Amino acid sequence: MEWSFVFFLNSALLGVGLAMDAFSVSMANGLHDPKMGKGTMCRIAGTFGVFQAVMPMTGWICVHTIVELFSSFETFIPWIALALLGYIGGKMLVDGIKGEEAEEATELSAGALFMQGVATSIDALSVGFTISEYGWLMALAASIIIAVVTFFLCMAGLNIGKKFGTELSGKASILGGVILIGIGLEIFISGVFCA
Repeated sequence: MEWSFVFFLNSALLGVGLAMDAFSVSMANGLHDPKMGKGTMCRIAGTFGVFQAVMPMTGWICVHTIVELFSSFETFIPWIALALLGYIGGKMLVDGIKGEEAEEATELSAGALFMQGVATSIDALSVGFTISEYGWLMALAASIIIAVVTFFLCMAGLNIGKKFGTELSGKASILGGVILIGIGLEIFISGVFCA
């Protein structure tokens, strides 16, 4: 592969495809906290962007070093995503049903954000296989493009979630929790049954 318009277009489209889970989780986060500030939004979108850049590079490194270990780990990816998103979504769902969000939405903790970042980007590890013919500089450039695309899509998701979170007020955490559990199930089903 050489530096060309097709390379940048493919990287951007790959970024869009990979960012869909992070976009949906960002919408759920926006629903959960309609009064979220710009700094928090940038932190969330930035976290997702960093994970979406790190995972393909990690996959690329695995392809060039420890392929056998990575291919055996790949079968666990849907299970890990289901567990992480199921846990986070379930907690949001329970909080919403109990009415604990009524007073004020709790800010997303660093641990929960980390788990969301891992859960939504872990499937991007396999992208290391698709970019394995790239040199390290092109793989890094593709990963950075994926991160930038993810950042902007997540900012859009957070804004959409905030808008609807304000309109849904008390039921936002319930909807956000259902969305996260749904994303976890979708990753699990497509990874286990459609692979």
